[in-house]
Amino acid sequence: MKIICIGRNYAEHAAELNNEVPSQPLIFMKPDTSLLRSSDFYFPSFTNDLHYECELVFRVCKEGKSIPEKFALKYVDKVTVGIDFTARDLQEECKKKGQPWERAKSFDHSAVVGEFKNISEFIDQPSYLFSFQKNQLTVQEGNSANMIFSLSAIISNVSEFVTLKQGDLIFTGTPKGVGAVKIGDKLEAFLFDEKLLSITVK
Repeated sequence: MKIICIGRNYAEHAAELNNEVPSQPLIFMKPDTSLLRSSDFYFPSFTNDLHYECELVFRVCKEGKSIPEKFALKYVDKVTVGIDFTARDLQEECKKKGQPWERAKSFDHSAVVGEFKNISEFIDQPSYLFSFQKNQLTVQEGNSANMIFSLSAIISNVSEFVTLKQGDLIFTGTPKGVGAVKIGDKLEAFLFDEKLLSITVK
């Protein structure tokens, strides 16, 4: 199982971090040891600036390679909300040195996912709406219609380089509003009005 992540996929988020808007999907990966399913999260010892990034997450349902965009949505069957935890201080250090981001992005339990829902439940919805609360205050709101690269485009692009397999997860990028967490924070994420993820930072 692979965890495939797309960076800078909302223009306002790229702007809030003073990053350029990419011309093609910015792809990075997390190992399976990054996965955490709605449990307590323990603040890692190697960072002093840990940020949440709430995202839509889709599950791949069958193997595919070089998938045309027009068929791409046939390769995912479930959706949820997730958190891409980022050690922002380590990421900035890596960026300054021109190094990969794995140290900042791919550590254990850095990819939190909520309860998965069947995509068929949302067949009549034109787009996916999601939101994120820290200590019961809404800090992020997202709409998949605002993604720079659509889910179909992401699947097609990623599958040019990497074969998708059943069970792989695709994190599709975060909207504006990312920020730091500290021990004791309660984090909750919603798909439309349904809470699918709830964790406490310990």
